[in-house]
Amino acid sequence: MNQPAFFFDRDGVVNIDPDPQPYVLSWEQWVWAPGLFALLGEIKRRGFTTVLVTSQRCVGKGLLGEAALAGLHGRMQEVLGDLAFDAIYVHTGLPGDPVPPKPDPGMVWAAVRDLGLDLSRSWLIGDADRDMAMAQAAGVAHTIRVNGFKPVGVAGDHEVRSLAEVHGILEARLGPGPVES
Repeated sequence: MNQPAFFFDRDGVVNIDPDPQPYVLSWEQWVWAPGLFALLGEIKRRGFTTVLVTSQRCVGKGLLGEAALAGLHGRMQEVLGDLAFDAIYVHTGLPGDPVPPKPDPGMVWAAVRDLGLDLSRSWLIGDADRDMAMAQAAGVAHTIRVNGFKPVGVAGDHEVRSLAEVHGILEARLGPGPVES
């Protein structure tokens, strides 16, 4: 146990943030972030557990049902195939939601408890202040912030404009990764 993990925010990291609407409400609105598949492949080859940590308040606002959100994530996992996330934690904003919203570190701590993760060797990649604040509060060792159109109040340890830039960070910090077979 005590695996290192790579935590991913969803909207703005895994998929392109929908514009102008703030929520992805159907698979037809889903657009993969460029470079995601290559990055997930590298991270998995390096032995990281991958965890999606996402706030989807659209459910609590009545814009998307829980079953529809589960279906959307199921389709995401199906398309990812061998690169699928090892676990998904979602805050829905519904009354009594046991998963706390970001920046509360509860999603990360739940993953540590459920999966036996080592935060001292883990990373989080997000695009919002609340992602960085959650990682800091949880004790995630390394953060990468994807800078897009969201204002930056809480910086990451590393700042990138695209997921393609993350490969260089990992190589500089962790050395060359395993060769793809």
